Formats: sequence, C-alpha cells, structure tokens
Amino acid sequence: MSRKIRVIVVDDSALVRSLLSEIINRQRDMECIGTANDPLVAREMIRELDPDVITLDVEMPRMDGIDFLGRLMRLRPTPVVMISTLTERGAEVTMRALELGAVDFVAKPRVGLANGLNDLAAQIVDKIRVAAVAQVRRAPTRDTAPASGPGGAAVPLAVPAAGLLGRLSTEKLICIGASTGGTEAIKEVLVQMPADSPAIVITQHMPPGFTTSFAARLNGLCQITVKEAVNGERILPGHAYIAPGGTQFHVARSGANYVAVVDDGPPVNRHKPSVEVLFKSAAAVVGRNAFGIMLTGMGNDGAVAMREMKDAGSYNYVQDEATCIVFGMPREAIAHGAADEVLPLGQIAPALIARLRGTTDRLHHRI
Repeated sequence: MSRKIRVIVVDDSALVRSLLSEIINRQRDMECIGTANDPLVAREMIRELDPDVITLDVEMPRMDGIDFLGRLMRLRPTPVVMISTLTERGAEVTMRALELGAVDFVAKPRVGLANGLNDLAAQIVDKIRVAAVAQVRRAPTRDTAPASGPGGAAVPLAVPAAGLLGRLSTEKLICIGASTGGTEAIKEVLVQMPADSPAIVITQHMPPGFTTSFAARLNGLCQITVKEAVNGERILPGHAYIAPGGTQFHVARSGANYVAVVDDGPPVNRHKPSVEVLFKSAAAVVGRNAFGIMLTGMGNDGAVAMREMKDAGSYNYVQDEATCIVFGMPREAIAHGAADEVLPLGQIAPALIARLRGTTDRLHHRI
C-alpha cells in the first residue's frame, strides 16, 4: 500500500479536533498525526512532524488563522484545507485564505456541530485527498505582489483600454468553469478583461454563503462589474455573473438577449453548481459565439459539455498543468478533445482579448 496522507488538525475547539481526527482516522488512506489548539502550538508540531496536509480553523486565539496561513505559505508552503464559519465574516476571511494559498475550505455547519461535521465527512476527506496532491505555491511577500506564472515569473496584469471590442461584445459570451484553486485563477482572468468585454458567465464549485463575498471581492478588483447571477436577469457586456453557491446556473435566450437562469436543479457530476450545466446551455444557446475557459479543479465536471461547445462552434481555452493547483478538470477537457488552446493561466486572458480584437478588426474591414 502507498503511504498514508499525514494530517495535522489545528482548531481551538476540542470537539472539532476530536471529530476531525476521528473522521480522518476512519479512512484507510490517511491518518491524523497530531492536533493543536492554536497556531503557536501547531508551528512546532509542523516542524517536527512534517505533515502532508493541515486543516486550519479560520478564527483562533493567540494568532489569527489567516496570519498563521500567510506565514506558513511564505516560509513552508504546505497544502491547507480551511475550516470556515458560515457567516459573512467567515466567508470574507475564507476568500482571503484562498488568496494566500489555501487549497480549499469546508464550511462548519451552523448548528449541530457533531452531527453536521459527520454529515460532511465525505466532503472533508475528499478535500484532504485533493489537497495532498495539489501544487501549492509560496505566498507573495506583500498584498500587492503580482501573481506568479510558470517558474515563479510575474504575470503582467495590464488591462487593455476599453473601446477595443465594440459591438462584438453584445454577440459573444465567455463561459468559465473552475473548482479547486479556481477562485484565484478566475481572479487572474477577470482582472485582465477590459470594461467593454463580452459578458462572462462563471461556475466555480462553491457552497451557499460564499459566492456573495467572492463576487464582491472580484468586483472591487476588476474593470468589469462582477456579481452573483440572479434568475431572469439580462446578461450584459462588461459584466461577469457567478453561479450562486448551491444552485444550478445556465444561460437562455430571450429575443436578441442572453438571460440568466438560476434554479434549484439537482446536482450534476455531484456538483451544484455544475460546470456541465452551464457549458451545456452555452453549446445549445450560444454556439459559435461562445468562448469556453476551463480552469484548475479536481474531477471531470464540464469536460463533456465543453466538447459539446466546441462541436457547436465555440473556441475553447484550457489552463495548462504547470499553472494549475489541480489539473483534473483541464486534463479531462483535453482528453475529450474540447481544447483549442492549452495555455498558462496568465496567458489565457491576453490570448482571448487578442482573438476578440482580431475578430473586431475583420468586421471593420468588411464594413
């Protein structure tokens, strides 16, 4: 048998430490090698035991979980799964944790902690397994540091001036799918898009209560407007629409317009929201006016539908392995023949913008 995944649990709640340890030790492929009630104790334990994965509570005494995570990812990058609270504050802190390099997070239930965490056991151990194989990167030394590309090279985030894409923006639709590691990957794409970008629709695997903070965080960084999708609203150029956590999101047509459809449909590929649902609707409704982008994530959600998009005439970009936190979903999209181009994360938006600009120039030449 291969070596077990060695996990350290860091949480100020004795009950949570006990429950997580029990959940981890029930798995044949992992073991809890230690628990700590605060980051200062955890620091020594991590040095001594060298874990494969750490679960880390967001809010703890003596040293905040976020401060500890920032130091850990700068000095000793280690896969971390955050244990978050289902509050507005918890969601905001979780977004910051993902920005600092946490691989993923699990949301603590609001009530019935013991039963709630046991109900989440399958999700918790799945995320630990993903974290164990994820590519973690050293955190930037300050908030303003540029994103890293292959080999740690800085990726330029210069945004093209608006006015480049013109009327084309009303016809085209950009569709993005992502999972583990996707919050930062989506950010890197969106911050490079000009204010007159075609509309962008996004499915990121995320539970209820967190997509509001995710959208607000992106909206403060981008030239385009970023928001959660609302059922029935018109999808407009210069806007990005994120599937609300715990719903299914797809696009429909109303006359000449695209509209958002957000509903309580069943999970697809175990996910709600599911990339498959969004991409399948783009294949049916948008056809050759669509662009598909598949970013980092575990599993195969969206791969079949992305091929359907390509068959319907879309042009598709897939993130390369070197820049993915987890290469699962991009690998599956490539295997299904869905990719037109496989690119490092930092090159996807510039390539898309250049293609849109080239299409606009050809239109102008014909007029």
